[in-house]
Amino acid sequence: MTTTLPPADRRAIDPGKGQFAQLSELPADQPVTMLNLLRFREVADYSDAVDLTPEEPISGAEAYRVYSRAALPHLEKAGAEVVFHGDCGPTVIGPVDEQWDTMLLVRYPNPTAFRTMITSPDYQALARHRTAAVADSRLIATLV
Repeated sequence: MTTTLPPADRRAIDPGKGQFAQLSELPADQPVTMLNLLRFREVADYSDAVDLTPEEPISGAEAYRVYSRAALPHLEKAGAEVVFHGDCGPTVIGPVDEQWDTMLLVRYPNPTAFRTMITSPDYQALARHRTAAVADSRLIATLV
């Protein structure tokens, strides 16, 4: 697990203002594959989701596993599939302080399927595990 973090202004957990709207620029009738780069917290931070707080502290990686298990039915309902999931090695080209713990590729049938899934109240409730888990992330839409 990576412990070095970039400056706060380069860390992201949720979409910034206007970023989510950029999905409408993608072709509506084509699959979209979301590239997820994730850096986990040493200890998951449930301060914004007190009702989900485990009895004992857990790592960010474990909180992400809880999130992943709960999110799987939502992915299936959206017609999405995990294309690849694996641990990351060192960054060969890029800022030295931008190291990632894991990478995930998830293909959705179209941008609307992704948008519908992540805006559903049930998904948003469970996504608080992801927020507790992640110290930094990138989510990049690709047309692969």
